Amino acid sequence: MIGTLPVADPRTVARAARRLLAADRRTVTVMVVLNVLAALAGLGGPWLFGRIVDAVTGGSGTATVDRLALAVLACAVVQTLLSRSALRLGHRFGERTAARIREGFLERSLNLPAAVVERVPTGDLVARGTTDVDAVATTLRNVLPEMFVAIVRMVLITVAVVVLSPPLGAAGLLGFTGIWFVTRWYLCRAREAYLREGEANSAMADELAATTAGARTIEAFGLRARRLAAGHAAIAETNRTRLATLRLRSVFFPLVEFSYVAPIVVVLLAGGALYFAGSVTLGTVAAALLYLRQMVGPLDTIMLWIEQLQSSSASFARAEGLATVPPDRTTPVRAADHAPPGRAAARTAPGRVSDRTASGRVADHAPPRQAADRTTPGRTADHVTPGRAADHALPGRVADRAAPGRVAEGGTTGWVPDGDLIEVRGVRFVYEPGRDVLLDVDLTVRPGERLAVVGLSGAGKSTLGRLIAGLDRPHTGSVTVGGVPPADLPPDELRRHVVLVTQEHHIFRESLRDNLIVAAPDDVLRRALRTVGADWADDLDADLGENPPDGARAQQLALARVVLADPHTVILDEATALLDPTAARDAERALAAVLHDRTVIAIAHRLQTAHDADRVAVMEGGRIIELGSHDELLRACGPYASLWASWHGT
Repeated sequence: MIGTLPVADPRTVARAARRLLAADRRTVTVMVVLNVLAALAGLGGPWLFGRIVDAVTGGSGTATVDRLALAVLACAVVQTLLSRSALRLGHRFGERTAARIREGFLERSLNLPAAVVERVPTGDLVARGTTDVDAVATTLRNVLPEMFVAIVRMVLITVAVVVLSPPLGAAGLLGFTGIWFVTRWYLCRAREAYLREGEANSAMADELAATTAGARTIEAFGLRARRLAAGHAAIAETNRTRLATLRLRSVFFPLVEFSYVAPIVVVLLAGGALYFAGSVTLGTVAAALLYLRQMVGPLDTIMLWIEQLQSSSASFARAEGLATVPPDRTTPVRAADHAPPGRAAARTAPGRVSDRTASGRVADHAPPRQAADRTTPGRTADHVTPGRAADHALPGRVADRAAPGRVAEGGTTGWVPDGDLIEVRGVRFVYEPGRDVLLDVDLTVRPGERLAVVGLSGAGKSTLGRLIAGLDRPHTGSVTVGGVPPADLPPDELRRHVVLVTQEHHIFRESLRDNLIVAAPDDVLRRALRTVGADWADDLDADLGENPPDGARAQQLALARVVLADPHTVILDEATALLDPTAARDAERALAAVLHDRTVIAIAHRLQTAHDADRVAVMEGGRIIELGSHDELLRACGPYASLWASWHGT
């Protein structure tokens, strides 16, 4: 792991907020109008009360007072109805916007580069998708509408006081300066404090997730005390950051409460002096005081929710941080620009002309006889590469191999592999500076070959598989599949050519059918399950969320997905490790039968896999130290022969 996911800067957060408002512009406009009208209706009450005071002191009759009282009641009713409508609309806006944020977060999470997902703490992504997104949703649903209403009311009340009596308005604003200083002090510290709290929550979630996922391993190796210490440290850090934000609130709220009284006291003293000087009437002073007292309500709402707003702002920045992760695929380029020496550039299909349009896409112009070559977005092409037969695909499936040089629609590169040859040349790779994992690795895997990669733990086997699968890029040297770096292929195109299966399995809380593939015939799904020995999977509609399969069965589902994906190269990184030896051997043989014309690279500790392979690559210290067939390496009496003898106990 190399750290946490990035956090969006304030400018990025502001742009994202503007996009959310623009997505529901009509609702926002109506909500603003209703709130302004409600606030204007609310201004009538204090002004009318001032008129009542002046009427009584001026000796007016009860009829005048009654009319003014009815007008006050009418203003209250209108304000209530308009405020209710505005709040209802605000809540609906909040729910829709929260749904957009959740959907956007999910989409960005699924589009994160695989290398990024694997190297950041699991808890960081989980905390952002749960705690942070929920905090933003709560703010949009409850806080934002009330804050907006309060701000509109406060602005209009301020204007009303100044219009009513500029001297009294100036005195009231002077009394509110304390709130401005206190709020500024709080806001300068709150964002960083809440970001640190969010990071601590992510770290704690990661510790809990790691401990839960590895519970059996922790018990087996006696790591309970170490994991408890790590968990306690994470909880302690979370507690420390929460106390830091609590200290901010414990200073902020008492000072704000005191600041509410200051403007009323100032206006009362100033109003009394002006009244005795004959500058204002008693009704004007009363109306000004009522306005300022009315302002306490919206101010209290703003101050009450400003803490939640700061917390959710930090959460929004963490959720939007996923949008700042750079893609792991390059911009559109031509295969000819990167074709290795001596290799032909990627070709278009015979009789086709490839024209680059102004937008950078490649337009395919097919003559009438090749009209069937075209596919609509999301459909698979009916071509196979030279030397590949369509009849090797699973019955009921259409081979999805594009013609050499064919451009993937919607992809990020302007090329596709020209053939199935895998070449690794002078590759060096490091996870941490100064600690080489691979050193000057050279390897050629021929199309249709079965290669086993063996060696002790830490030899670099899995890293080599990740480079060939396009999950990582070599620091020096090159890895190509059909003359194209696999890391440059868009995900959909990459999966058509290379699929990596590891010990890690992923089960969705859906039916068995949904866990395999969408829109494939049921008989194809059942055939794929039988191929990998999953005889237990007889009900395709069984809900795997309620009855999740164990590790061995989950691994069988992962292998069934490979059969359905039908790539030209499959990398199996201990893909049958969770199966018992007999079931593993049966699954490997079944896969070999189905993928007999495909390239299979098996990274294995069970040397029986190496025995069945065409060639065996032995790795040690990040290098390939032996390469040959099983029999050749046994006769050489080198490291492989020692591993084989040790595995057989001889």
